[in-house]
Amino acid sequence: MAPIPRIPEPPRDAPESYVGLDADGAAQLARTRGWRVVRALPPGAIVTMEYLAGRLNFEVEDDTVTRCWIG
Repeated sequence: MAPIPRIPEPPRDAPESYVGLDADGAAQLARTRGWRVVRALPPGAIVTMEYLAGRLNFEVEDDTVTRCWIG
């Protein structure tokens, strides 16, 4: 039987700390804190509900992060 894959633990980070930052600066900061994937989305974007370990999502309006969540 194949071993069960180990899902990496996401960085210990507070998503709300990115709200209010400019999108590029927030993405750079997130990568330095260990996030493997950083995704910027426009307000109201339709996204799938799959969870991806190590991904940080930003909702960006007028180049400012207005919402942030993990997965």
